[in-house]
Amino acid sequence: MNFTSSRPEDLLFDAARRGDVATLQALLQQGVDVNAQDGRGFTALILAAYDGHLDATRLLLEAGANPNVHDASGNTALMGVSFKGYPEIAQLLIQHGADLDARNGNNGTALMFATLFGRHNIVPILLQAGADTTLRDVRGLSARDLAIQQGNEEALKLLGEE
Repeated sequence: MNFTSSRPEDLLFDAARRGDVATLQALLQQGVDVNAQDGRGFTALILAAYDGHLDATRLLLEAGANPNVHDASGNTALMGVSFKGYPEIAQLLIQHGADLDARNGNNGTALMFATLFGRHNIVPILLQAGADTTLRDVRGLSARDLAIQQGNEEALKLLGEE
């Protein structure tokens, strides 16, 4: 498969959004940069992970995608799946070296996202992998503080706080 687009990266981003593994493979074989970023700083990995495409995420990671690239807001793929609640993808990203305590533009972390949005299937994964529960965002709030603000008793239990 030969691609004549002046921006084959755009095809990569589109395939990642759709979870189109065959097209991703073909583009990568043609030499498209697996870590290319679009105008918002999204990589194919960030897009595939955020949209819940496990096989596409795996392929991109195996092809050398960096799980610690930040988008223009400072968010990583792990933050995206912590927001959306995809445990298998979170585990895969962690296995491939995702920074558990990466900070976005608001100093938010994946654990804060999971806590804030009630992703109780993600919190234990992050904690078991060693996420720091003491980090604070720009407002000075920790994951525990966010759980309290939300009245999220389940998250408090998961965080070891009752």
